Amino acid sequence: MKSILMRSRVFLIFVGWLVSLSAAGFGQTADPSSLPPAPSASARQNAPAQQPAPSETKPASAPDSKSPGTENSQAAAPGTTPATPPEQSTPVATPPAPRLEVPAKEQSDADEAVTTIRKRVDEVRVIFTVTDKHGRYIKDLKRNDFNVIDDRKPAEQIRSFRSETDLPLQVGLLVDASNSVRDRFKFEQEAAIEFLNSIVRPRYDQAFVVGFDATPEVTQDFTDRTEDLSKGVRALRAGGGTAMYDALYFACRDKLVKQEQVGSVRRAIILLSDGDDNLSHVTREEAIEMAQRADVIVYTISTNISGMKGKGDKVLERIADATGGRAFFPFQIRDVSDAFTSIQDELRSQYAMAYKPADFATDGRFRTIEISTQAKGLRVRTRKGYYAPKQ
Repeated sequence: MKSILMRSRVFLIFVGWLVSLSAAGFGQTADPSSLPPAPSASARQNAPAQQPAPSETKPASAPDSKSPGTENSQAAAPGTTPATPPEQSTPVATPPAPRLEVPAKEQSDADEAVTTIRKRVDEVRVIFTVTDKHGRYIKDLKRNDFNVIDDRKPAEQIRSFRSETDLPLQVGLLVDASNSVRDRFKFEQEAAIEFLNSIVRPRYDQAFVVGFDATPEVTQDFTDRTEDLSKGVRALRAGGGTAMYDALYFACRDKLVKQEQVGSVRRAIILLSDGDDNLSHVTREEAIEMAQRADVIVYTISTNISGMKGKGDKVLERIADATGGRAFFPFQIRDVSDAFTSIQDELRSQYAMAYKPADFATDGRFRTIEISTQAKGLRVRTRKGYYAPKQ
């Protein structure tokens, strides 16, 4: 009898030891549904010098963020999953549980996921449009018609060139749902629905819908079903403050960067707002940097109905210009549909080029891009540059 009791006691101690190990290994995993929206709502939880505990499995902090509010901005909006930030200075720590492995995807340098360098570390891919002095798209130019200056030096070699009139699209529609845009909100929703119905091709293109006031909210995730996208647009409700930079940062990093790509795709965001941000925790330049790292073209449509450009309109121009997009100012309600039509035409009228820069260095530095044509009177529009990867 004593031997039986002794064996039972040893067995119970062994079971308790296993349970404690299991708790140590798996008890730190965050429940995505409990995380605050990214990036603005996470600011209240962070101190500038705070470091994660050794057993945490979340990434350390958002990259290149100069404001404390972006440190843990990987937390996703309701209905989305947390994203991997574009750079990761601290590797993910492995909890001390038996046979618990951190996936290789989490251990890899996230810089590779969002950098503008593709396939080879010394090859840059860029998408651009060419227009004449009347704004008409020029679609029949050849490789030898262009000159490329990378970081103030001529490119060493143009490796590929083609007209990209039919590239698959990954499009994000960001709609300002704050009180400041309430006056013509309904009309803009219908114009957005018409645009998505026209541009998204089933089994080929994909789009998602995000409304934002104080925080971004995904009302429809990536899909090629235009009826679902329409429901997502109609689900938007106006009200609250404006955190536009947070919404742009979130859409680029947590949605477009994470979306799977098969071959070449064109990433674009259409941003409807008056440009007057009053609640964001990331800055305008941090939001622009994230768009550049994600290789996203941003088209802005102003909701300002005053009849003249204001401070917010200049912000929208800056965002569009830095990413290679265009800013539209439809002061009349009927002009909103024309702006969407122009964006659709441009997305089908672009060139794609891959080139090798001269004196390329994997130093993480921002490198400028200038593309010009040998023909006079033509204008090339593209993003201002890219971030080289870090070794």
